[in-house]
Amino acid sequence: MKKALFFVLLSAVWSVTPAHAQKFGYVDTEFILGKMPEYQKALTEIDKFAEKWSKDIQDKYVEIDKLQKSYQAEEILLTEDMKRDRQRVLSEREREARDYNNKVFGYQGLLYEKKKELMKVPMDMVNRAVEKVALQKKLDFIFDKASDFVMLYTNPRHDYSDYVMEELGLEIKPTATNGNPTNTNKATTNPK
Repeated sequence: MKKALFFVLLSAVWSVTPAHAQKFGYVDTEFILGKMPEYQKALTEIDKFAEKWSKDIQDKYVEIDKLQKSYQAEEILLTEDMKRDRQRVLSEREREARDYNNKVFGYQGLLYEKKKELMKVPMDMVNRAVEKVALQKKLDFIFDKASDFVMLYTNPRHDYSDYVMEELGLEIKPTATNGNPTNTNKATTNPK
């Protein structure tokens, strides 16, 4: 659905201005973010939160396991009312653990919200740098090679990732990305 809407909008833009040659480029935000200390710090923080919440959930299940074993050991000695009470407590604890797990790791849970919060700063930095490069290079479109939008072929001549990294003050070192040695140090090897 997202891709279809993108193509419709792209077609509309191209049909409205047929006489104007449009200039485009792309960046690899995954590559750029991987070089940013702010992004690495955010990932570390996210991992800390995920680890803490995972331990909390694991502790809940350890407690449930202890209660279950205790119940099984004493079951013969308990009255029917006592058995029902213990089973009810076990069921409540299991439900609480599942609910907490869903609250933390479920759809738009605490971890999702924390990721969104911590990734905002590096993503905003990249977006501002992309916008600045687009204005400097007079680009009409900049695509993200790392997005869901599938790029079947990319000419390195249109890759503006190094310009964005330069704008962010990140060091541009020659590295073989994606197993493509021709994609090294794009800013110096490819005229744009």
